[in-house]
Amino acid sequence: MHGKDDGAHVWFDPVGIHIKPGQTIRWTNRDAGNSHTVTAYHPKIFERPLRIPANAKPWDSDYLLPGQSFSVTLTVAGVYDYYCVPHEHAGMIGRIVVGIPPAPVETAAAPDQTLTQLPDIALNGFPPVDEIIAKGIVHRM
Repeated sequence: MHGKDDGAHVWFDPVGIHIKPGQTIRWTNRDAGNSHTVTAYHPKIFERPLRIPANAKPWDSDYLLPGQSFSVTLTVAGVYDYYCVPHEHAGMIGRIVVGIPPAPVETAAAPDQTLTQLPDIALNGFPPVDEIIAKGIVHRM
């Protein structure tokens, strides 16, 4: 977790990472001027759309002060999108690809309007899954 000294820009770095099932990811708040969260997109957490594998356990770090860390072990193959609660509208999002994700299932269902949808800046910030798999790590530009 990073941010400019004046708080004008915040981000996760890397923004995308490819790991094996069973690996643990740790985030550390390296932004001296802000608190951040690491929160999975999941209906059980702040009524957000599901953007992790359906059978994976969602997580929310709660607020991390500068220097604090949070870890999660991901065992289910798939794509995990996450965000920082107070900074999602600033584009502070990230994506983890665990293993080789199963092919996406196409559905004609409309988005659940009872859930809080992602802002465009977040939707446009996720690196493509194939880029994450090819590079292993995608850093914020």
